[in-house]
Amino acid sequence: MPHHALEITLTRPATTTELDQARRLTRLATNHDHTRLLTLTRAKTPNRALSRVRRALEETLPIDVLATHYPDAHGQIILNIDPPPATHALLQRAAARHGQDVAAFIEQSLARALQRIDHQEAERLTHAMQALLATTTRERLLTAAARALTTPEARPC
Repeated sequence: MPHHALEITLTRPATTTELDQARRLTRLATNHDHTRLLTLTRAKTPNRALSRVRRALEETLPIDVLATHYPDAHGQIILNIDPPPATHALLQRAAARHGQDVAAFIEQSLARALQRIDHQEAERLTHAMQALLATTTRERLLTAAARALTTPEARPC
């Protein structure tokens, strides 16, 4: 049975007691502020791994979202979201207005939001490049970009 790396995003930082209890159930690695955790779980499929971890930890930790840590063969990350009843009811009504089930509605909404973010970032970069080109030559800008991309200490983390 394969192992699946899963990321757990919490609604708030986990307390030491909550982490100790959760670690009795599964192995966990935490980030510096205890709001994101990683675990490795054996299961036949990523969906089963996500369900297994949610069942094991939902009474112990304030879980917001579970996700596969690595993209699948199609470049997709699988999310496991269990919203509170009021939020779920809102999602059901919105999905019904669009003639979709909740999962399809969330998937399409996320896809549209990510496309909007990509477009905004492309626009921001275009404007930044135009501002730089107003004060220097294309050759100098290209040289500076190449230097920044090839110098290890200049790369963002």
